[in-house]
Amino acid sequence: MKPVELLGISGGMALFVALTILLTTRDLMLAAIALGVTFIVALVVIAMFVLGMKPNASEQTDLDEQNGH
Repeated sequence: MKPVELLGISGGMALFVALTILLTTRDLMLAAIALGVTFIVALVVIAMFVLGMKPNASEQTDLDEQNGH
């Protein structure tokens, strides 16, 4: 995954949580805190999943070509 994709997915999740909290509690500060916490937690969790994935054969070949091997 590209870094922009990681940021986009995390941002989308954070906006969903923040809007849900804002519409239920009408507390802007609580929604802002939830947005920040959700963004960071989602970003770290998704990045850990991506790091744990092994590239398949075609991805490995592409990586080797980019590295000049």
